[in-house]
Amino acid sequence: MPTPASRSDWRSAAAELAARDPVLGALHERHGAPTIGPGARPAARFASLAESIAYQQLAGRAAATIWGRVVDAVGSAVTAEAVLDTPTEVLRGAGLSGAKVAALVDLATKATDGTLRLDRVGRMHDDEVIEHLTVVRGIGPWTAQMFLMFNLGRLDVWPTGDLGVRAGMARAYDLDGPPSEAQMRPLGEPFAPFRSVVAWWCWRETDTVTPPA
Repeated sequence: MPTPASRSDWRSAAAELAARDPVLGALHERHGAPTIGPGARPAARFASLAESIAYQQLAGRAAATIWGRVVDAVGSAVTAEAVLDTPTEVLRGAGLSGAKVAALVDLATKATDGTLRLDRVGRMHDDEVIEHLTVVRGIGPWTAQMFLMFNLGRLDVWPTGDLGVRAGMARAYDLDGPPSEAQMRPLGEPFAPFRSVVAWWCWRETDTVTPPA
């Protein structure tokens, strides 16, 4: 059964990658090991996914402001039940678009009717988690991959569609331009089973985490 990586696991993975490749060694020297913990508690997983939906396609400060209003609207504990008890017009009034309100309600509905089992995703393999989460409206592969990395603490996630990762690869390896999503897949193979670490370094190179267009 998959287990979340500890901070020690992240440090060990970073050191191993640095020893494999001088470029990765330089990234390690510049940025250190990823500052990613063992992930969110199961009870916090719903709120984390809800926050991811709120943040989509928005700059950090604007997204944080809107998310704060959503939290105020639904109450201090962002649960599926609390979302479903909040009128959609109140969610819209917090600054969410109609599409994001629909996605948030769909997330809450699936979490309460048993379609989405957030208490079990920690025991699923990475591909199973992505398949399980993407049944929710508004949650695509990128959001599921971020959940895998930052909430489940998985070490071998390679978000090939992420613009920040692609730009970071180009900068780190002095490429002519960011690789395409198709090109990123084989480029990541030598980094397995620690591709999450390289993705994190690529984000640090560009100082951004950017969902695919």
